[in-house]
Amino acid sequence: MGKAKVFFTKEITPEAVVKMYQALGVELPGKVAVKVHSGEAGNQNYLRPAFMKPMVEYVKGTVVECNTAYEGERNSTEKHKKLIQAHGWSRYFQVDLMDAEGPDLKLEIPNGKVLKENYVGKNMANYDSMLVLSHFKGHPAGGYGGALKQLSIGCASTVGKCLIHSGGTVTDQNIVWDHMAGQDVFCESMADAAQSVVEYFKGRIAFVSMMCNLSVDCDCCAVAEDPCMKDIGILSSLDPVALDEACMDLIRSSKDPGRDHFMNRVNSLHGTHTIDAAQDLGYGTKEYELISLDK
Repeated sequence: MGKAKVFFTKEITPEAVVKMYQALGVELPGKVAVKVHSGEAGNQNYLRPAFMKPMVEYVKGTVVECNTAYEGERNSTEKHKKLIQAHGWSRYFQVDLMDAEGPDLKLEIPNGKVLKENYVGKNMANYDSMLVLSHFKGHPAGGYGGALKQLSIGCASTVGKCLIHSGGTVTDQNIVWDHMAGQDVFCESMADAAQSVVEYFKGRIAFVSMMCNLSVDCDCCAVAEDPCMKDIGILSSLDPVALDEACMDLIRSSKDPGRDHFMNRVNSLHGTHTIDAAQDLGYGTKEYELISLDK
């Protein structure tokens, strides 16, 4: 596997998101699922639907999400649909809560490090391709959140999320938090689950990541820290491993005074082990060429 291409711009606008997708030189076929993070109730850092609007419209996409496995306003179909409406997603887009009802779609992971199967919302089967729009930031469980997390935790149904967090042992959201896997096993489970979605949409999936609102906390946190670093830019790639690695490298090389705080969150949770595990599985590479589109 040669170096992957990762495109970069410092410009952070709705139009720049479209430009970064266009730089990939692909046209996603058929019915396009656009994976976003709907944002937990109370979170101040998630990317708003108005910011995503030109990109979603450009690919004539359907915004997709899945229910969570923790307490909050997104852990049931009824509550999540209300929040999606309150946050304005359904005002702008057709929104599909892919696991609104079962049965889940099972994806096999024959060479998984931990998981041998992943469970995603059954409505994933209604799409021909996927555009993954990620808000790159820290995360209180995974260390960081980027493209690989959107593919794994983001696309997993509630059952799938429980399996990832427990290293494949628990499917019940009521007890999963008492049966958490070790941190490295959790990271490897995320890498496994991400692979299953990449394979499902093989050759029909693209990734754009926004490095802004750089908090150490995820958009899933109802109470999240404010951003600790200045915005960096937008990146895109056809390789989610290279994309996450490029984002991490931009954090590592930053002179921002908040960098150490951000990296402490990543390192304390072995966050980059997910990237390493994903490369080991062979569906992406950490070797990349960063191509700036800024003049």
